[in-house]
Amino acid sequence: METKKTTFANVLVIDDEQKLAALISRILELEGYQVFKAFTAKEGLKILVLEEIHVVISDVKLPDINGVELVKSIKEKKPYVEVINLTAYGTIADGVKAIQNGSFDYITKGDDNDKIIPLVFKAAEKALFQLRRFNMEKRLHNTRDFKDILGKSKAISAAIDTAKKVSPTDTTVLLLGETGTGKEVFAEAIHYNSNRRAHAFVAVNCSSFAPELLESELFGYKAGAFTGAQKDKKGLFEEAHNGTIFLDEIGEMGLQLQAKLLRVLESRTFIKIGDTQTTKVNIRILAATNRDLQKEADEGNFRLDLYYRLSVFTILLPSLNERGSDIELFARYFLEEFSAKVGKRIDRMSEGFLLALKQHKWKGNVRELKNVIERVAILADDAVIDTDLLPVEFRMANFEKEALDLESTEKQHILKVLNHAHGNKTEAARLLNIGLTTLYRKLDHYKLS
Repeated sequence: METKKTTFANVLVIDDEQKLAALISRILELEGYQVFKAFTAKEGLKILVLEEIHVVISDVKLPDINGVELVKSIKEKKPYVEVINLTAYGTIADGVKAIQNGSFDYITKGDDNDKIIPLVFKAAEKALFQLRRFNMEKRLHNTRDFKDILGKSKAISAAIDTAKKVSPTDTTVLLLGETGTGKEVFAEAIHYNSNRRAHAFVAVNCSSFAPELLESELFGYKAGAFTGAQKDKKGLFEEAHNGTIFLDEIGEMGLQLQAKLLRVLESRTFIKIGDTQTTKVNIRILAATNRDLQKEADEGNFRLDLYYRLSVFTILLPSLNERGSDIELFARYFLEEFSAKVGKRIDRMSEGFLLALKQHKWKGNVRELKNVIERVAILADDAVIDTDLLPVEFRMANFEKEALDLESTEKQHILKVLNHAHGNKTEAARLLNIGLTTLYRKLDHYKLS
């Protein structure tokens, strides 16, 4: 019977018998696994750290450490990895110790090599399940807190203080601010500082879906509700049960869907597409927009009753242009992040570079600044970065500023010469070494006539 090929797991084979390691590797590669080889425990642990490994097949007798003891080190570094020990002379005591240390199985070399295939398959399935659980727990422990929000300016500090006060409650919060001001970051912090922190935080961007698709994403559907609906699907409101749902760009939501959202806010119930029964959920709703919802409501684009429901508690997030003192802080943070990613040592930013950042009008806010610094880190060849690495729009802005400065200088010079010539334009044109017509044109341009 042909064994089902797999392509989902990576295996590390550690054995100082190179021919045997090559044989096992080849068997597994034919089954679709990606295989890494090491001939010592030290080399194997190095690969384990650098690569995404799911299963380790390790000889018990290695030149630098006992393979049974190696299981402990592997589990300490990556607890979700499963280890299969191989031995030439198996003993019950070693087998028991290997299992106690966390080994998935302990088998003797020389057994039918076909046995290793189903064994690795089972170990890989278990490891991948544990990896998913490990990542989920990691996300829960690495929660977004208010102390993780960068910024010391008065504007951002005031927004943080306000968000801290509303976090412990179940109150609906509407976050207002321009694109890129960190609305989702605030929403996460509010959730993880609430009594719902142990449950799901589900974020959805309402502008990313067509209206009919957004409805099915939020509310789910019953099998047969429409063509292609072959089985029941849970919506995001159900996924967020007992937790928080964050509706970003809510101003993009259509009026028909707004009515259904209003029902959720009022009764915590909804009806799935194709269903006749109501579904009840226990959720907290956070929303965000860069639009003026009051104005949208006045123009008939947004339900006024929904706006009142959403805006029970509003927090206005300042733009980056309102947080001038935070620009350098963000730039240094992103520079450290991206220089590490691209493997470069970038020690500092020139004064001119920092000045250009501070003078720029950040229409995309923090998100735009992050993108600019990523670009700079990629292009940088030296430890110090300067203005020549900035995008062309920065240089154009400086060029326009310099042009305006030249005009201002010329205007002041013409005024001085006119005063010196006691208002005599013919004499002033002669002193300026320009034609009289040119002088009249410049006087008109500078509104000096």
